[in-house]
Amino acid sequence: NVLVNNEVYKKAKDYSKNRSDLNAYYNVGRLIVEAQGGETRAKYGDKLIEEYSKKLTKELGKGYSIKNLKRMRQFYLFKKRSAVPTQLSWSHYCELLSIENSNKIDYYISQCIKNNYGYRELRERIKSKEYERLDESTRNKMLEESKDEVRYDISDFIKHPIILHNKNNYEKITEKYLKQIILEDIDNFLLQLGEGFSYVGNEYKIKVGDRYNYIDLLLYNIKFNCYVVVELKVTELKAEHIGQVKKYMGYVDKNIKTSNQEETIGIVICKSDNEYVIEYCSDDRIFRTTYEVREEEFQYMYDC
Repeated sequence: NVLVNNEVYKKAKDYSKNRSDLNAYYNVGRLIVEAQGGETRAKYGDKLIEEYSKKLTKELGKGYSIKNLKRMRQFYLFKKRSAVPTQLSWSHYCELLSIENSNKIDYYISQCIKNNYGYRELRERIKSKEYERLDESTRNKMLEESKDEVRYDISDFIKHPIILHNKNNYEKITEKYLKQIILEDIDNFLLQLGEGFSYVGNEYKIKVGDRYNYIDLLLYNIKFNCYVVVELKVTELKAEHIGQVKKYMGYVDKNIKTSNQEETIGIVICKSDNEYVIEYCSDDRIFRTTYEVREEEFQYMYDC
C-alpha cells in the first residue's frame, strides 16, 4: 500500500506539474504578445524576446532560449484556436505548434491520449503524414463525431499507404521480405491498420479440400469482434487477389469463427492500387490499401 500510494502521488504530482507548466507558458506567451502590441504585430519585436531570454537564462538556467520563448508566444496563439488537454506535455505541443489545420491537430491530440503516445511517437506520425493518409470519408466522419449517427467502420482508420520501415535493408522486397518487415515492427503495423487489431499468426495453415493453404497474416479485431485475413502482394492489385482472400475468409467463417463472432473481413495490401478491381468486387467486407517501404533512418531527438 505504501508503494502504491507513492506511485499515485508521483503521477498526481507529474500531472499537476505538467498543468502548471502549460498554464505558465500560456501566460508568458500572452504577456509577450501584449508587450509586442497585440496579435497582429506579435511576429515582430523579437528584440524583447532576446532580452528576456538572457535575463531568464541567467536567473533560472536552461530552458528559456529565444526559440522556447517564441514557442510560448506561439502556444498562446495556438491555444486560442485549439483545445489544449493537460494529458499532453509541453513537448507534445512543441510538435503540434506548426500545424495550421485544426482538424488535423484534434486528430493527433486524440490519438496521443487514446494510445499514450510520447512526443517522439507523435513526431514520427506527423512526419509520416498519418492524418493525410486517412480516407477523406474518415476525416469527414471525424468532423461529425459529436453526432450520434456517426459510426466508424473497421476500414476507416486503415492508412493509405501503410508506411513500413526496412530495418534490415533488404535490397529486393519479395512477399517473404515484406512479411518479415511487418513482423519486425508488428505493433506499428497494427496501429496503422486502425483500432483494436491484434496478432494471431503468420503463414496460418488451413486445409482446403486435400491441399494446404497459408494465410499471410491472420489478425483479430477486438473492437469489431471478428477475424481479419490479410494478404500481402508486391504487385498491383489484381482480381485473383480478391478471389484468394475471399476463399480464406470463407474458410475462417466456416471452421474457426464461433457463433458469437462477426463475419471475417479481408484486407489486401499491395504495391499499387487498381480501383477498378475493388469497384466491381461484390463483397463489401474486403478492403485494400497499398504499402510504402522506407529505409530505416537513425535520428537524434531532443526535448523541447
